[in-house]
Amino acid sequence: MLTAGRNPEIEAHRLRDLYFRFHSETRHTLSSTIQCSRTNVLLFCVPLGLMGPGWGWPASVVFLLNFLAMLPLASILTFATEQLAAVVGSVAGGLINATFGNAVEMIVGISALKEGEISIVQSSMIGSILSSILLILGTTFLLSGLGKRTVDINIDVVGILTSLMIISCFSLIMPSALHIADSSSSNTSSPSSDYILTLSRITSLVLLAFYLLYLYFQSITHAELFMEEGEEEPANKLHAVSSCIVLILATLGVAQCSDCLVDSVDGFVETLGVSRSFVGLIIVPIVGNAGCFVGTVQWSRSNRINLAVSVIVGSTLQISLFVTPFLVVVGWIIGKDMSLQFDSFETIVITMSTLVVNYLVRDGETNYFEGLLLVATYFIIAIAFFVHPDEVQSI
Repeated sequence: MLTAGRNPEIEAHRLRDLYFRFHSETRHTLSSTIQCSRTNVLLFCVPLGLMGPGWGWPASVVFLLNFLAMLPLASILTFATEQLAAVVGSVAGGLINATFGNAVEMIVGISALKEGEISIVQSSMIGSILSSILLILGTTFLLSGLGKRTVDINIDVVGILTSLMIISCFSLIMPSALHIADSSSSNTSSPSSDYILTLSRITSLVLLAFYLLYLYFQSITHAELFMEEGEEEPANKLHAVSSCIVLILATLGVAQCSDCLVDSVDGFVETLGVSRSFVGLIIVPIVGNAGCFVGTVQWSRSNRINLAVSVIVGSTLQISLFVTPFLVVVGWIIGKDMSLQFDSFETIVITMSTLVVNYLVRDGETNYFEGLLLVATYFIIAIAFFVHPDEVQSI
């Protein structure tokens, strides 16, 4: 009886209004998503990479297609995460960034864990940290310092973040250091001993708890320290529902492509003759850090180096305090003995790199030459791992 009294013209007008609003929001979402990054021109690689195995394409081709496909998917994932974080506020936004900010690394890591590719998971975690603090940070210093004698950095924020970075990296390599120091395990090539696995799992739980405290510190008690002057709201702001849909679709795309990527690793390694450590430490982190790299380049050109440095070190903390411990716990749950016992060479490299970066930024200023040194150091490390054979790994 209530519906019988409704005016059909009013109902039709309301339905047309809803349709046009839905159509307008859909067009805005698609347009903003497609234009969020130049790497989206590679979106055609997504269906090709997913269909390649079924069509019988070589594993090296499938690996390359899925690698290229994940570059735009990573950019879209970063874009959707930023849009949703801007809508829900700083505290919830921090949790969203913690969960999805490094979703590519987590998804690829889980896919590799399920296939038993623990060495690739461990190498990719170290590689993500190295690419952030050497390649991306070095590029930021280089671009922001061109034409200038020195560039000032917010020493308060940098001091806090780099101190956390050193502590987290030292916590990560502690099981490896214990294994190296244990002379009784030096003559065996078997997987991690029980005490190394136990130490890794306990350390991972502590690091996850520490990361939650870091989020509380950053978002609530000392939020004013991390507020950047001139920080802009995300362009092409999306509705919360639209952001969630884009985030879910991008996550599903990354999950599917990462499965194909991991499945084709063997063929890629055999065809090109590269080591698995090089694939995990150099190639895979390129995908995960693509969005961060593009953003920091733009901020460096617009003289927003403090924001760029905060994002880079924050991303490093996410990898060391959240993603890596999370993958250890996931391996614990699914019955894969993922530990923090890294390759000896990887342990040395990450230790020295962290100390070098801390030394360079502690004085509160930098220049283009320091950035060039960091980039050159990264390429030397990449070459070292390119010639590093898998047989000598102690994983």
